[in-house]
Amino acid sequence: MAVMDAQPATGLIARLCARLAGAGGGTSEASLTRRLAGTIFLIRVISAGLAYLSQILLARWMGTSDYGVYVYVWTWVLLLGSMMDFGISASAQKIIPEYRTSGEQALLRGFLSGSRWLTFVVSALVSLALAGLVLLLSPWIDPAAHLPLYIGCMTLPAFVVANTQDGIARVHDWMQLGLMPQFIIRQALIIGITASALLLGFHLGATAAMVASAGAVWIAMTGQMVMLNRKLAGHVENGPKAYDISGWLAISLPILLVESFYLLLSYTDVLVLQQFRPSDEVGVYFAVIKTLALVSFIHYAMSATAAHRFAEYNALGDKTRLSAYVAHAINWTFWPSLAATAVLLALGKPLLWLFGPQFVIGYDIMFIAAVGLVVRAAIGPVERLLNMLGHQKICALAYALAFVMNVILCIALVPHFGGRGAAAATSISLTFETVLLFRIVRQRLGLHVLAFGQ
Repeated sequence: MAVMDAQPATGLIARLCARLAGAGGGTSEASLTRRLAGTIFLIRVISAGLAYLSQILLARWMGTSDYGVYVYVWTWVLLLGSMMDFGISASAQKIIPEYRTSGEQALLRGFLSGSRWLTFVVSALVSLALAGLVLLLSPWIDPAAHLPLYIGCMTLPAFVVANTQDGIARVHDWMQLGLMPQFIIRQALIIGITASALLLGFHLGATAAMVASAGAVWIAMTGQMVMLNRKLAGHVENGPKAYDISGWLAISLPILLVESFYLLLSYTDVLVLQQFRPSDEVGVYFAVIKTLALVSFIHYAMSATAAHRFAEYNALGDKTRLSAYVAHAINWTFWPSLAATAVLLALGKPLLWLFGPQFVIGYDIMFIAAVGLVVRAAIGPVERLLNMLGHQKICALAYALAFVMNVILCIALVPHFGGRGAAAATSISLTFETVLLFRIVRQRLGLHVLAFGQ
């Protein structure tokens, strides 16, 4: 593969992904990478549009107060559901190839079915415990959130199994099967079910919206399971199954640690805001965060495209090529993120107005929240770099410290400054995390990981 110049991004984001994925030239592997990266990018773009549309429609149909309750409960579902698979959705990309390479077909068959049963049973038990916790804490919980929270608990097992199936599908390069049920079909079902409820004359409050969301998650997961089982039947012969649950967890739990702190950092602001401020203010803040989501999506797309290349160059011991690719990935993360941020801030008021005229009051929060996103983009997907090169523990520590800082700052600022305080706390924490990751990569890998300077 040719060493690439790290140029600022000036073009369509789709070309960005195609060029990065195709960095290897004209080999068959590079061609496959380009195709898969293009598939991931297209699905994520469509899903981002559907998610944004669904939030706009729900906000308009429900009003700020009910929308705020729905956002609060759905945030808990996203946070807990993303952690309750023990990291197996990510570790599948290591476990399955190892079983295939070593010819351990019994263990492979055991993992393909057992991983899903394991995550389903445990998540169901945890969901029951969480429902009991909601009941126990009900005197201190907003009465309007009681029933939506119970429905959220019912949603978690399907959400967790869908994540596990996503990981299994990705290992086989079935990107559409892995991503579409969660990112496209689920969003389309939420819109369709809630719209149908309105047309039938039902009142669309937080409870009805959570029922629609729970139904969408279960339907999408079930359809994905049927299709995945059919495709696996053509790739794996029938036979005895063996289960190495302790081995699966030994690989998965360290990965879970990194992802958990990342998710906690991502959702702390909304969860703390709900505890100290009215639901309508939570709804406004969530609309702001959703409007800025494109910036984070650019980072996600680049991370998904570049991670395996980091591992490949490191395995080859080619530091020159690794350094050039890291610089390329960072530039193509930062400059598009900076451009997207500028566009979103310029169009902020009309974009927020789409949620409803009352949401425009959150426009100034956009500027505060944007600071952290732009700063974080300046070092690109270096967390994937650290994970691929065996530095998961120090990466997890950096995220843990940033999370603790975010919690402290949110608790200190949100009661007095509301959404502005939450945005400021998150931006400061992201800046702190960025500095930590920069220093870690500099000291451990000797690489310069800023989009500018030397």
